[in-house]
Amino acid sequence: MRTVIFIVAGLILAGLALRLAPAAHRALAAGVFTLVWFCVSAWNLRTGLSHGYTLAEELPIHIALFGIPAVSAWAVWWWQR
Repeated sequence: MRTVIFIVAGLILAGLALRLAPAAHRALAAGVFTLVWFCVSAWNLRTGLSHGYTLAEELPIHIALFGIPAVSAWAVWWWQR
């Protein structure tokens, strides 16, 4: 359930970042969102590793946690340009 909440939160934040940015700056907004979301995902990965999970267990989940919102932000930007 935490994974779904994390992905939905990322999608909402990506949507807000692109919606609030002026049309000329949406590529920059998508890039900044991707960087910030990577940092948040890396922090979440570090937290999982500190609780005893291995990298092999955590990495597939965190690829989805980072990838789905980041790819969707760039897809929305590409679709709207």
